[in-house]
Amino acid sequence: MAALSLMVLVAGCGTFLKQDEPEKPSSGKTTKPSIFSKKGGYYLDDGPGDNPPVDLASIPDAVPRYEPLREANMRPYVALGKSYRPMTGLESYRERGIASWYGRRYHGQKTASGEIYDMYGMTGAHPVLPLPSYVRVTNLRNGRSVVIRLNDRGPFLSDRLIDLSYTAAYKLDLLDGGSSLVEVETILVNAEPAMRIASAPVGAAAVIEGPDGPVLFAVASAPTASVQAGEARQTTRAAFTPDANGIYLQLGAFSAYDNADNFLARMRTELPLMTNSLGIVAMDGLFKVHAGPYPDQAVARQAADKIAQTLYIKPMLLVR
Repeated sequence: MAALSLMVLVAGCGTFLKQDEPEKPSSGKTTKPSIFSKKGGYYLDDGPGDNPPVDLASIPDAVPRYEPLREANMRPYVALGKSYRPMTGLESYRERGIASWYGRRYHGQKTASGEIYDMYGMTGAHPVLPLPSYVRVTNLRNGRSVVIRLNDRGPFLSDRLIDLSYTAAYKLDLLDGGSSLVEVETILVNAEPAMRIASAPVGAAAVIEGPDGPVLFAVASAPTASVQAGEARQTTRAAFTPDANGIYLQLGAFSAYDNADNFLARMRTELPLMTNSLGIVAMDGLFKVHAGPYPDQAVARQAADKIAQTLYIKPMLLVR
């Protein structure tokens, strides 16, 4: 694939953004993806570097964490004659569309957020989602998914939803084809200091006292009116009443009950065998999604490992 290399100055935002060109007809030939493939680039003279890392598959996904949004990237702008109004806050977002990728032509150049583009990082560009923010991208043609950090604007062709870094495209197996139908879903995280336990290892035993931070992934609805503490606790107890003592896995912690409830529903869908052991507990001023109780820490650690393999979260073991 090839594309025009024109650059467009975005109105109201002092950064240059790349211009897209309609995709050329495919030859219909399918080949095994390769990190050295010269196919799939949508921009003139674009593609992989001369010596791409041989271990692209081992490059870890982006790790979601709380980051302040850049006000400069919230301003409305115009690109290729089309007006865009970026989101001014993090909210639930799920959309399907075409993903493309960009590589060496923009490697080392400034992104719309002012950061330097690294084609071997796990990043991407989106026209309106907040910068920086984190999304999960799933290739609907093969089921592969990755977590990336958005730090750039684009693409601006009407049929494109998101631009991926070279490595993200490789891990999704869309380098050779150049594009693919994907689903993009925001990953919402709470603000500091609740993120302190985000890096805790899977299965680490701990006695938890005081507020606990959220796990790395949480799909939540847009902010709603706050729930009175008494009502929320009553609703929570009706849903799940843990034993006074026991071993549990914490999958998430939220300041709003509705967000915890949405996350719980998703976990019950993705972990059907654990449906009866999942529930919400109101503790330390937060609504926590717990699984358990487990007979001992070894069994809990095994369950945590399975959850980590199935999803993209790190359950935290709690001993009460």
